[in-house]
Amino acid sequence: MFLVTIACSENNSESSNNDGSQSDEPFEFSMIVGLHTSEVPEERVQNKIEELTNTNIDIQWIPASNYYDRLNSAFATNSLPDVINVGSQEINQFRDAIEDDRFWEVGPYIEEYENLSKLKENVIENTLINGKVYGLYTGIPLSRQGYIYRKDWADNLGIDAPTSTEEFMEMARAFTEDDPDGNGEDDTMGLADRGDLIYGAFKTVSSWFGTPNYWGQNNGQLLPEFMFDEYMQTMDYLKEMHSKGYVNQDFPVTSKTDQQEMFKNGTAGIYVGAMGDVGSLYNDAIAINPELEYDVNNYVEGPDGEFGVWSLPGYGSVMMFPKSSVESEEELKNILAFFDKMMTSEVANIANWGFEGEHYEIVDGKAKLVDDALFEREVKPYNALLIGEEETRGSYESLMEYEVKVKSEELIKDNENYLIVNPTEPLYSKTFVQDSTRLQQIITDATYQYILGQIDKEEFEAAVEDWLSQGGNEIIKEYNAAWQETTS
Repeated sequence: MFLVTIACSENNSESSNNDGSQSDEPFEFSMIVGLHTSEVPEERVQNKIEELTNTNIDIQWIPASNYYDRLNSAFATNSLPDVINVGSQEINQFRDAIEDDRFWEVGPYIEEYENLSKLKENVIENTLINGKVYGLYTGIPLSRQGYIYRKDWADNLGIDAPTSTEEFMEMARAFTEDDPDGNGEDDTMGLADRGDLIYGAFKTVSSWFGTPNYWGQNNGQLLPEFMFDEYMQTMDYLKEMHSKGYVNQDFPVTSKTDQQEMFKNGTAGIYVGAMGDVGSLYNDAIAINPELEYDVNNYVEGPDGEFGVWSLPGYGSVMMFPKSSVESEEELKNILAFFDKMMTSEVANIANWGFEGEHYEIVDGKAKLVDDALFEREVKPYNALLIGEEETRGSYESLMEYEVKVKSEELIKDNENYLIVNPTEPLYSKTFVQDSTRLQQIITDATYQYILGQIDKEEFEAAVEDWLSQGGNEIIKEYNAAWQETTS
């Protein structure tokens, strides 16, 4: 278990005190921020944040599509700002620089700040580089996965929400064969899926069977998920579903848009994926069929009677602090003090929601947008300054008026009780970074071919051997060496 170490620092400067307070003079620093809206926001929200945190922030707004090009260019020319935001998938681009001591390690300071110390330890662990913390994370739900289904169809057939893989298969069968919409025609099927082994149905169903999350332990060694029996059981399960016509036959080449359209227009009755999608799916679907009803569930036991669900690392990005621009511990502490104040309710709600009565209003203790367009234009870009999660930074949750959407958010939180974590999340394999995309294609192709009945078990195992010989053995060796270092 990782524990954040506490720095015994007695030389706090006058401008940055141990409690995160600052001098009267505003502290100036710079950030580069990805812009996900069409235009740079007005500075009213920023001015209020600066007032509340006693700072003066130079924000470079970069269109999200060009963000990493600009960031890499600034890195190459040694012109990085004081704060950069690096996505969880991109952080390895900076690994050599991190190991070369070109970024501040912030782990020793976190416990010095009242609010930063509320960051979740299990998420911090997933951000580790060589056992050290180099950034403050922006939180995302650990697992949104579950299934959405046509409750009106289930009610017509007298079916309850499936809570086992056996019951799930039966619902898929009934939705395909038992005329759930009552129109007397053979025009429905069970599951709408798409060509995505991760965010489509496959990885979530594999969780139900107890498959490890990307990597798992076997006889004291880390091995990839597809070398476990549970992965083969998942393929067999979906192969049966496919052979019986319970899922769209062309799902490996189906897009997310087409998958969702099948679910919304009444072709299919089950959607496995992010449970939070139920809100937007329902809003579109009732325009086609106002009588339609959806429901959600997360809990599906596997054949062993256990339930587990695969977990994300719990963060989307981390705020990092280059030593080339943040030249002293005093400057670092002032920046950390800023983010500590960003985790107070008052400041977090400004960055998250804007101004009460103008951008949002409070209904039943939650935030409801007053003007979506105004929020998008003036406030949403500043969401990029937030760290932690709603609960750790004390910002309002969003008001949801659709009851099933409310339920989906409750089940997303419930998933945290059943997480299957990826043990390689804080580990590093140079070969994986270089070759994983190419190597994964071998497994992806073989997985789909097996489910479609185009290859058998021996041929799938031959594909695994191909993966091993083309670099997989090196990945296994490197991950296990890194794992042994962290556990020794």
